[in-house]
Amino acid sequence: MKAWQLDGLGGPFRYTDLPIPEARPGSVVVRVEASSLMSYMQDYVDGKLSIYQAPRRPFVPGGNGVGTIHAVGEGVWHLQPDQRVAISSHLVAQENVRGPAQILLGVTGQGPIAAQMQDVWADGTLAEYAVLPASLVTPIDGLDEVGATVLAVSMRYLVPYGGLLRGRLAAGENVVISGATGAYGSAAVFVALAMGAAQVAVLGRDPDKLAALSSLGGDRVTPVAVTGDPAKDAARVRATLGGGVDLAFDMVGGASDPNMTLAALRSLVDGGRLVLMGSMTVPLPIPYTETMLHSWEIIGNFMYPRDAYRRLLDLFRAGLLDPSVIEPRVYPLSELRDAMRAARTAGSLECIVVDHTEIGP
Repeated sequence: MKAWQLDGLGGPFRYTDLPIPEARPGSVVVRVEASSLMSYMQDYVDGKLSIYQAPRRPFVPGGNGVGTIHAVGEGVWHLQPDQRVAISSHLVAQENVRGPAQILLGVTGQGPIAAQMQDVWADGTLAEYAVLPASLVTPIDGLDEVGATVLAVSMRYLVPYGGLLRGRLAAGENVVISGATGAYGSAAVFVALAMGAAQVAVLGRDPDKLAALSSLGGDRVTPVAVTGDPAKDAARVRATLGGGVDLAFDMVGGASDPNMTLAALRSLVDGGRLVLMGSMTVPLPIPYTETMLHSWEIIGNFMYPRDAYRRLLDLFRAGLLDPSVIEPRVYPLSELRDAMRAARTAGSLECIVVDHTEIGP
């Protein structure tokens, strides 16, 4: 098969021929049809992301995709060859212990046990075939009319869906999304609507991008361009929605100041929840007394529960979430380097997708 292999972060990265992997006990081999790229894939490959812990041997990167099962290993009961599946990268150790180790297959892990998991499961999806733990694939039924390149974009929705589930978003609640003009923040808007949010305030710095989100989301989405003053911006959210919000979902990316996140926090009603899923390069100064007096709940969240992909696909099947809202820009597998460059500058409402059925020489 054709595959991209990386000799460690910052090391040689080549398009090469590798043997098609064989199924192991508890695993499946998937013929990958399409996968979506992280916006920072180029920096990851170049070794510029110091917090990432890659496998300790040459490996195939890439953590998600859509494909068809080629073979199943011993001890796999529900999955069958020729079954269409979605691939997740989030692998959690199955032992019944407190704080089981976890990795993003083909991407990163943290700590010595995660490194041992990566020794066993090193390779990701940027290849024609991938061998994966059976727990990482989800059957795609009832969506035959949706192409692989569109379904590959589903990973963009899956990550914020995990945070909205963790935040216990209930139908009829008001939501504010900070960092809404980023890739995952934009997707969170449509997921929140699909989950039944009454009103969604989208918080960001770019009025044009906020207006585009509002236009696509309809009357239930209201743009709020931030001023940088948390108290003033929180008041604007409250005034816009006729009161506070039940859930604040924070997806800021590499924020150099905490003001947008604090605005989201201060827009909460008493007993409201703030979910943190983004990233920030400075400390977040929590207002202790305000948080206590208003009974605010602050929740950090990484990724999503194991059943999230199945539940997300249910939203597609029900017609509550349109997988094509975020537009795929497609590159063949052989042109991955061009795709990585495009991913760095892709708009928040588009996603760079690799077509594995067009492999090239």
